[in-house]
Amino acid sequence: MSAANDNTRALFMISVAAELAGMHPQTLRIYEQKGLINPARTPKNTRLYSEEDIQRLRYIQHLTTEMGMNLAGVEKVIELEEQISGLHSRIARLREEMDAMARQLHEEVEAVHRSYKRELILLPRNEIAITRRKK
Repeated sequence: MSAANDNTRALFMISVAAELAGMHPQTLRIYEQKGLINPARTPKNTRLYSEEDIQRLRYIQHLTTEMGMNLAGVEKVIELEEQISGLHSRIARLREEMDAMARQLHEEVEAVHRSYKRELILLPRNEIAITRRKK
């Protein structure tokens, strides 16, 4: 299993998650109610938090305690960060498309160059050459 999957795997019940994040369990419930965190649920509706969730809770705590933000500000910061992340992904996809198009254009130009007949002759200025195609 990869490290990314380990971080998103829901492992911790609310009491353990709250302790790991340095918060009261009720705070986690409030954050969930506000949409700041979305823990997984068991079939019996028990909340389960992943390591990624714990990191997010710590980040929220950093924004509220150390940066002095209220929850509305935290919501906006997280929303903007998600938009930025989406834009970075879009830029990466567009770069890949642009690179593919540039390679295709280069290949097409090379094909045109290869198709030139070798009968091209440089003429002095103001001279006209008349040639006949061979049939």
